[in-house]
Amino acid sequence: MSAYLSFEDVGMTFKGANGPFIALRDIHLQIASGEFVALIGHSGCGKSTLLNIVAGLLRATHGGVLLQGKEVNEPGPDRAVVFQNHSLLPWLTVYDNVRLAVDKVHGRTKSSAERDKWTRHNLALVGMDHALDKRPQEISGGMKQRVGIARALAMEPKVLLLDEPFGALDALTRATLQDTVMDLHAKLKNTVIMITHDVDEAVLLSDRVVMMTNGPAATIGEVLNVNLPRPRNRLALASNPEYTRCRQQILEFLYARHRAPGVQAA
Repeated sequence: MSAYLSFEDVGMTFKGANGPFIALRDIHLQIASGEFVALIGHSGCGKSTLLNIVAGLLRATHGGVLLQGKEVNEPGPDRAVVFQNHSLLPWLTVYDNVRLAVDKVHGRTKSSAERDKWTRHNLALVGMDHALDKRPQEISGGMKQRVGIARALAMEPKVLLLDEPFGALDALTRATLQDTVMDLHAKLKNTVIMITHDVDEAVLLSDRVVMMTNGPAATIGEVLNVNLPRPRNRLALASNPEYTRCRQQILEFLYARHRAPGVQAA
């Protein structure tokens, strides 16, 4: 596997009122170009901290992250984040929320007409080209997340970072957006890291599932290869033995082997 994105002995320690708090330790992981990786683990296991390090929003206190051999040490358009909260600007239309990002990233490389076309193209990719003039308060939660995904894709990032993007949505909307993300990944062949608490979501979407041990001092407990052919159909997978095996292995880790090595149950 080529080291397109590499976590090199990443550790993160925060200063606290009662002394240093070790959030992450000994994170070693290599991700190939075009790979879809899910991070899963109990709350407090450092998933979001790890994602924020990749995004450049936090700097690791030990080790580092390399993207195509270059150290990640600040935010940049080569890494786009979609959060659980859509973070759309309420006074702007759907079109303008995406166009703002397009102008920021492509203002010097694309003409105004090209930026307009690119904005509309990315909204069409997520099925939101019918709502260009709507404002965030006029559309549903699922639609807001679609706009957030379009905005991230419009930046043409090397790595798309998804921080529980469907966590606040109802089950049917969540399933629809999962299908959208799978379709986009198939079309764009982009590299994706997604945080999730949903075992079925992790297996459905991912090439590998990275399972984190409990914090503090969380680390990678196990990495599961999901050997399911693409494209994937959720109904067909329900009776697939490999899907069942992957799901069972993640559940066993989360409920029986989620502690760091050497840490005993209370």
